[in-house]
Amino acid sequence: MASLRDIQRRIKSVKNTQQITKAMKMVSAAKLRRAQEDITAARPYAEKMEELVKGMAGRCGGE
Repeated sequence: MASLRDIQRRIKSVKNTQQITKAMKMVSAAKLRRAQEDITAARPYAEKMEELVKGMAGRCGGE
């Protein structure tokens, strides 16, 4: 059977792991939010580029 000291050490280890996991989740959430904001900001540019390419393709006889 595990001693009291072993159990306390294990509890501390699990708490540390939980803290690290929580920090990793927060970092990944921030990165995801930043990526979504970047995509939203780039959308007008991408739409304009698509419009320009379609216009050029139409003038060149392409589809």
